[in-house]
Amino acid sequence: MNRLMNKVAIITGAAGGMGAAEAKLFAEHGANVMATDIQGEKLALWVEHARKLGLHIDCMAHDVTDQNSWQKVIDKTLECFGRIDILVNNAGVYPGFTNLEGTTKELWDKVIAINLTGPFLGSQLCIPHMKKNGGGSIVNISSIAGLVGGNGPAYTASKGGLRMLTKDMAVELASNKIRVNSIHPGGVLTPMTEEIVSTPAGKEMMKTICPLGRIGNAMEVAYGALYLASDESTYTTGTELVIDGGLVAR
Repeated sequence: MNRLMNKVAIITGAAGGMGAAEAKLFAEHGANVMATDIQGEKLALWVEHARKLGLHIDCMAHDVTDQNSWQKVIDKTLECFGRIDILVNNAGVYPGFTNLEGTTKELWDKVIAINLTGPFLGSQLCIPHMKKNGGGSIVNISSIAGLVGGNGPAYTASKGGLRMLTKDMAVELASNKIRVNSIHPGGVLTPMTEEIVSTPAGKEMMKTICPLGRIGNAMEVAYGALYLASDESTYTTGTELVIDGGLVAR
């Protein structure tokens, strides 16, 4: 259980779902974790329990769309742990399906700001510290919506943009030994998707369209992030790890 021993990771959107699973798993594998979320109180509840179990996790409230908020996270991480090795841009929002004509500019701006601008800001501020360390790993949690259409224009554009931002960063930062990869989950049970995929209709839909015939769970995505964050993936950058039960294989 030491795949990330002594590494320092920032994980956003960690109040629940995939982010919480990633933060707990990373800490169990030896990482010092700064978990962040705009839902600061909810985040603090589980982090307090995890710390009592001996996991090295700190936390703070964080708006990923705000550059000053990002700088506070960077500063606190360095104060607590002294370095930054890993960034997992997990925070995201799914607004529910709206077609092009029904997508307001306000909705568009909100989704792009959280799902795409947030990872841009965080990566930009973390990179100088990773360079000082001689390398690092950035894991961007995209979606199968970044690979195929049909998920609403704002969400699809934000996740597709994150996919390509990942590739551009991977090429640019390779010489600095900073690896950048994206994960593309399919139907995964999280607080954000619970109302959609956990209903009888949602479960039946997944049985029909997903080759593995079920909804995924947050830990299955977290293990993918663990691999990409660890030194086991030192020859992997600019890639797309699809964790979707075979949805896009059809």
